[in-house]
Amino acid sequence: MEKIVAKKKFGQNFLKDETVLQKIVEAMPNNDNKIVEIGPGLGDLTKYLVDVKSVEAFEVDTDLCKLLQNKFEKEIATKQLHINCGDVLNVWKSELIEESYDLVANLPYYIATNIILKALADPKCKNILVMVQLEVAEKFCANEGDKVFGSLSIITQSVGEAHIVVKVPPTAFEPQPKIDSAVFLIQKKSDRCDKDFEDMLRVAFTQPRKTLMKNLSAMYEKNLLQEAFNKLGLTQT
Repeated sequence: MEKIVAKKKFGQNFLKDETVLQKIVEAMPNNDNKIVEIGPGLGDLTKYLVDVKSVEAFEVDTDLCKLLQNKFEKEIATKQLHINCGDVLNVWKSELIEESYDLVANLPYYIATNIILKALADPKCKNILVMVQLEVAEKFCANEGDKVFGSLSIITQSVGEAHIVVKVPPTAFEPQPKIDSAVFLIQKKSDRCDKDFEDMLRVAFTQPRKTLMKNLSAMYEKNLLQEAFNKLGLTQT
């Protein structure tokens, strides 16, 4: 079989470190939820996932789809694995699949934040265990007072709890990225992250050096903001 070469346009960095793969599996919440894997790549994580649960995989790269279909022919035949070929964002409306699921994946970094926010807003998604850039993981897991605390931190805390499982060096991948990565887990406690709330937070933290009032003025009328701030006893900073 012809060697598969990572494609930059899909942000492909294949996770090859068996120790990290095992840690991802060990960190999976203990429940009966189906697993959704986005960007299964060469199937290095998939081979562990199908051993413990049924998996719904989404892969945008047609070459990798063919490889995965051949590699996991038995698991596909027994319906332990179903592979969707195409861009997951094109089919992901409010709910990605009809049943409760946990998102477990080594996400393509260029769409990682969008994928996580979609999963947070999806009531069928109960837990999120993903590999992303270290700086992105830190933003989702930050607590109040941390330097990187911002809109992603608040959105996450509004629906659940998050923590970093393991930090991962570039040497764990092929090809090696130029940045450090991390696996982190979000355990959701409520069913939905309100889209209006998400939009408001993104605006509020767009330019940290500006006051909260000035940032929110881009989205709301200033007199309404002043009234709301007064009722809440907030200063306009």
